[in-house]
Amino acid sequence: MKALISPTELRESGYRVAEVASVDFPVAQPLFWVDCANDVVADQFWYDPETQTIKPVPQPEPDQTTEG
Repeated sequence: MKALISPTELRESGYRVAEVASVDFPVAQPLFWVDCANDVVADQFWYDPETQTIKPVPQPEPDQTTEG
């Protein structure tokens, strides 16, 4: 699989994974493709340029407060 990285859209400490495809295709700069695992989903993962890895976006902790 290939992940399309958008370095102009910041996520966490890196860049947005804008799209995931089985085969890359030409894109305009500054977008670029990197290899990724089969379970990567656009907008649910981000690209860390320091380690050149794709990581999941942290999910917020469930709200434990109750009303009433």
